[in-house]
Order: sequence, then structure tokens, then C-alpha cells
Amino acid sequence: MNQFASFREFYPFYLGEHRNRTCRRLHFAGSSLALGFVLLAALHGNAWWLLAALLSGYAFAWVGHFFFEKNRPATFKHPFYSFAGDWVMFKDIFVGKIPF
Repeated sequence: MNQFASFREFYPFYLGEHRNRTCRRLHFAGSSLALGFVLLAALHGNAWWLLAALLSGYAFAWVGHFFFEKNRPATFKHPFYSFAGDWVMFKDIFVGKIPF
């Protein structure tokens, strides 16, 4: 199992696990839906939307990994760094640093 001393060390590994464009697009879609569901939870004061956020984020990402990337999601071995990586990659895609 890879050990990383910092997120800075982990992120290049994380990006290597997301070479497939469809996988990245699914991550982006799932993260976008998750943000929308978090907003709905805040607006309506209904915590069930947070469950929808969690499910949408992971469901889209895992479909990308299992069917397109053909690897196991990094979240299984590195849950905290992987969660942070999702959002850094989301930002990098959003600003055009990583191709959508």
C-alpha cells in the first residue's frame, strides 16, 4: 500500500488514477450534484439531501472507476486524501487546468 506523507505527495498519484476522461467527467458530474444537494439541504433544512449528496458523489465516481478507469477508487485506501483530491480535481477541471 502506498504511504503518503502529505496531500502534496498524494495528489499526483490521485491524478494518475484519473487518466480516463469519462471517469473525470463522471467525478465532475457527481461532485456538481453533491454541491447542489448540499445547497438544497441548507435551503430547506432537510438533512436527507446530505445523504443524496454523499450517494451522488460516490456513485458517479465509482462508476467511472469500475467501468471506465478499470481501477479501484483511491478512497478505499486513502479516504481523507481522496476526498480532498476530489475537490481539488473538481476545481482544476472547473478552471481549465485539467481537461474536461
